[in-house]
Amino acid sequence: MTGFAFRSVAPAETRPSQWRRLSREWSADRQAFGGASWRKAMMWIFLLSDTFVFGCFLLSYMTVRMSTTVPWPNPSEVFALEIGGTKMPLILIAIMTFVLISSSGTMAMAVAFGYRRDRVRTALLMIVTALLGATFVGMQAFEWTKLIHEGVRPWGNPWGADQFGSSFFMITGFHGTHVTIGVILLAVVARKVWRGDFETGRRGFFTSQRGRYENVEILGLYWHFVDLVWVFIFALFYLW
Repeated sequence: MTGFAFRSVAPAETRPSQWRRLSREWSADRQAFGGASWRKAMMWIFLLSDTFVFGCFLLSYMTVRMSTTVPWPNPSEVFALEIGGTKMPLILIAIMTFVLISSSGTMAMAVAFGYRRDRVRTALLMIVTALLGATFVGMQAFEWTKLIHEGVRPWGNPWGADQFGSSFFMITGFHGTHVTIGVILLAVVARKVWRGDFETGRRGFFTSQRGRYENVEILGLYWHFVDLVWVFIFALFYLW
């Protein structure tokens, strides 16, 4: 017969399925994460795992809060400060939140100046961010000292449900540890930026190659994550 073209068709079982092709593409890390360095990818993986940890802590807190039959302490009274003979509820927590959120702004500006290779402004803004973080940790230490002096313990408290103390120390302590680690890393990297290690390629932690201002951005990802977690802690623990 003329006028017809014949072509062979591979059996259905020999043709790769859509799911198999999708799996092949995402199994190749060079294709899936070609636009991101391994440092940034590893930070995102770490932050994802840390999200699960904080999520478990907060879900456990909400479960305990809703299931306990003993009255839960009123945060507005527990976390109030007496100033000039007047009790001001949550004033310290509000200041702590403002300080930490402000540090996100200075960190974002540090990242922007880092990619412009303005090492002086980058280092100064990172130092300001570290100082704000240290201020937050100092206020948190004051809060812990005040509550311990008033009788709050991981196994009990004078205002109601025993689980309040354990939830408070576990959640705020774990978050405070993250902030403290971030402050230390900010100070280390700010020192390296200030003396020009990212320009000269001086050997050392975070500075093995020239132009690695991406490390400032990676540290910024960690810092923004810590700030975001505090927003959830503030909403669920202090306002609920």
